[in-house]
Amino acid sequence: MTGFRMTGTPNDPVVSEGGGLPEASVLLPASAATAPVAVMQRRADFLSANHGLRIARPAFVLLARPNGGRGVRFGITVTKKIGNAVVRNRMKRRFRELLRASLPISGLPDHDHVLIGREGGVERDFALLRSELAEALGRLASGKGDPRRRGSAGRRSPRR
Repeated sequence: MTGFRMTGTPNDPVVSEGGGLPEASVLLPASAATAPVAVMQRRADFLSANHGLRIARPAFVLLARPNGGRGVRFGITVTKKIGNAVVRNRMKRRFRELLRASLPISGLPDHDHVLIGREGGVERDFALLRSELAEALGRLASGKGDPRRRGSAGRRSPRR
């Protein structure tokens, strides 16, 4: 099997009772096994991502910007306009799982990726979210971002 790497510890049983792969082993694409994904935490990183490519989808907006060799990183933001803390946290958990599965394979190397939650993202089917994210990452890889919004209505200067 080329392109895949077995994970697990050397002390794992070689074959489970039913035959086949060891129980504790998981098959991962080789790129997923070698490309760690970090989490963005500084506000300045989120603000700088806003100056990169932007892809809008019904459930989220994906921003990406080169980060100067810091590897693949991601951040998630959901505003209070979306709902209460329970709703926002649920949306962030869903987005986190999507990004952890997709970015090692489809993410742009040495880029910051930021997902901004939109109102329809909580109720949206997970498989549909996954396909929309894959499509958005594909557009990013080809350099096709959505056009910038016009006007400065609603723009504020950054908080210091």
